[in-house]
Amino acid sequence: MAGALTDVLGEVLVAADGEEVAVSALAARGVSLVGLYFGCSLGGPCAQLGASLAAFYGRFRGEAAAAGGQRLEIVFVSAEQEQQQWQEAVRAMPWLALPFADKHRKLKLWNKYRVSNIPSLIFIDASTGKVVCRNGLLVIRDDPEGLEFPWGPKPFSEVVAGPLLRNNGQTLDSSALEGSHVGVYFSAHWCPPCRSLTRVLVESYRKIKEAGQKFEILFVSADRSEDSFKQYFSEMPWVAVPYADEARRSRLNRLYGIQGIPTLIVLDPKGDVITRQGRVEVLNDVECREFPWHPKPVLELTDSNAVQLNEGPCLVLFVDSEDDGESEAAKQLIQPIAEKIIAKYKAKEEEAPLLFFVAGEDDMTDSLRDYTNLPEAAPLLTILDMSARAKYVMDVEEITPEIVEAFVSDFLADKLKPEPI
Repeated sequence: MAGALTDVLGEVLVAADGEEVAVSALAARGVSLVGLYFGCSLGGPCAQLGASLAAFYGRFRGEAAAAGGQRLEIVFVSAEQEQQQWQEAVRAMPWLALPFADKHRKLKLWNKYRVSNIPSLIFIDASTGKVVCRNGLLVIRDDPEGLEFPWGPKPFSEVVAGPLLRNNGQTLDSSALEGSHVGVYFSAHWCPPCRSLTRVLVESYRKIKEAGQKFEILFVSADRSEDSFKQYFSEMPWVAVPYADEARRSRLNRLYGIQGIPTLIVLDPKGDVITRQGRVEVLNDVECREFPWHPKPVLELTDSNAVQLNEGPCLVLFVDSEDDGESEAAKQLIQPIAEKIIAKYKAKEEEAPLLFFVAGEDDMTDSLRDYTNLPEAAPLLTILDMSARAKYVMDVEEITPEIVEAFVSDFLADKLKPEPI
């Protein structure tokens, strides 16, 4: 266990009293699950979660004392910028914390687990370091006594099992989804981007069905009332989890670690995830020619997928789009390297630490260059890490596969010096 956790958390953590605790010591305590708590000491949602999490953690500590072991440990990964605030926050917490000085590891954790907002709680297996549950906030709400510990992922067919609705009031069993590609659609009427996506998605659904593809969409509502759910669902030609079945809706949110809406998860007929970026795919492929939207190793940067720049470090190769074929040639140059990285991390059942883009010349790209203060050169090889407000720039006359591969390798080995954005 120590090796996997040390890779994730480093050698030492800090207790509330300021004492250092070796990560390797967690094994002796019997810890089998670690919750990474991304948050801050300020009020609002973090304060509310802190109180709930403390009660939750206390129950586990009590059980551990009675049983002579400790199944769960929490590690605070702070968003604090000032050390005094961090110290005050840690003193008030009954669990451990990542050292304030280990800022580089903190940023790596935020990127590794694609944390986009706080508070966030992610459970990882202590022996392997792999993600068990991406949405621990719902665990605390749905299973406050820890009866479902360790909250590991279950097959989609098991989580979704039960009756589903059509908007005419008819019901059908979830087994009707078997053998089809399924889009699991997390959305709500109160959310303007959701309503915009729904209009496009209705047309995409119609085109895919008319083409003879076996495809169904499952609406998982985040509406605030059943009346809102009914009004919104009346616009949808697919099926939904009944609004009253809050437990099943919550389990689906937990299964896919939903942190924001709209989100469209596309599954293959076996229930395995094809892409978590269904929203981007639908908007980029309105004719649905590329359904079921298997992820591409290298994307062309567009207005609709630029949001992915905020999900973690991204390699972006800027090219002169006025030169015919330049964008396609750039994709072909990067693709073998991207495929190698993706395959390496897929074998470890982890998400790739980089996304790969080619950017031409348009207003959106110009705005990105201005925001990140990049030179106007083309080609220009960069890695942009928006959450860390950091950039890495390779400004050379010719971009070769060897240059790209060395650049990526040095970044992953922490050999590059970042410049501020």
